[in-house]
Amino acid sequence: MTRAAIITRVVKPVLYGAATLPFAWMVFALLSGLVMGDEVKFMQHVTGDTALTCLMLTLAVTPLRRLTGWNEIIRVRRLIGLTAFWYACIHLSTYVVFDQSLSLDEIFRDIVKHPWVLVGFTAFLCLVPLAITSTSGWVRRLGGKRWQRLHRLVYVAAAAGVLHYFWLVKKDVTFPLAYGAVLLVLLGSRLWLRPKRAPARRGPATETEIAGSAS
Repeated sequence: MTRAAIITRVVKPVLYGAATLPFAWMVFALLSGLVMGDEVKFMQHVTGDTALTCLMLTLAVTPLRRLTGWNEIIRVRRLIGLTAFWYACIHLSTYVVFDQSLSLDEIFRDIVKHPWVLVGFTAFLCLVPLAITSTSGWVRRLGGKRWQRLHRLVYVAAAAGVLHYFWLVKKDVTFPLAYGAVLLVLLGSRLWLRPKRAPARRGPATETEIAGSAS
């Protein structure tokens, strides 16, 4: 079985299944009465952690590809990135619906009062254009260079997500600091493993090459 076939037949199905597990666990815990404390906070914790973890996995794809030479692994990054986006959507929805009761006035007051809310919104807004333009069609429409520049917003989203988590936690900052350390390692590894500039060549780069160098 070729590497591409392994990605298509094994890795992607496993990732699809794994992407549903946090949501399934959250629903099961809520319906079975396992959640003893604040149910809204529980939902926000599960969805926020999942979104941030998926963002870190997204950023890990390129260093792993450069380190191993397994270029086909780039094909799973869109799936992981979209998983991060959808859990971020659920995370934001729980805040807007349950915490603020869909009140724009209350949301605005909360943003002014709590800076971590603004930082969280910033992270989410960065993910929106990335999710919209994640397809091959958008790579062609925008062109390689513009697509690459746009998708560097993932760095801002990840950093803002970590800062949002750090400011939100009042006492135990172990997990936010762990995410921050992982982010620093991933960003540092991208610089360390950055390929040398190749001589100019004829013909446009493939979509896989563009996607591989963007984030």
